[in-house]
Amino acid sequence: MDYSELYDIALQARNNAFAPFSGFKVGAALLTKDGKVYTGVNVENSSYGATICAERTAFVKAISEGERRFAAIAISAGFEEALPCGICRQFMYEFAPEITIVTMNENVLRTHTLAELLPEGFRL
Repeated sequence: MDYSELYDIALQARNNAFAPFSGFKVGAALLTKDGKVYTGVNVENSSYGATICAERTAFVKAISEGERRFAAIAISAGFEEALPCGICRQFMYEFAPEITIVTMNENVLRTHTLAELLPEGFRL
């Protein structure tokens, strides 16, 4: 699967986001090294600390199904670039320190390494 297809899946997943407080809907599509794709969306909660980002939703779905090897994750917030927050960066680092992150900015597909976004991730 190419990154453009993966991004399109994230963009489509975004439709299921639940963001009644911020209005900032995000979709993610997580690609395993075996070619499976798991989607996720942000789900807000009136207890803001209970909100979960799209990236972690996709990871939790995949991990709960036994997946442990990840190649790339596409993140879509519609027309603006959405980079993972700090919590998501650290969460991804635990499972996939070499993952490629795919975003779009002004209709240009962009890729980042997690090492670029989190140069000194924490690991026990």
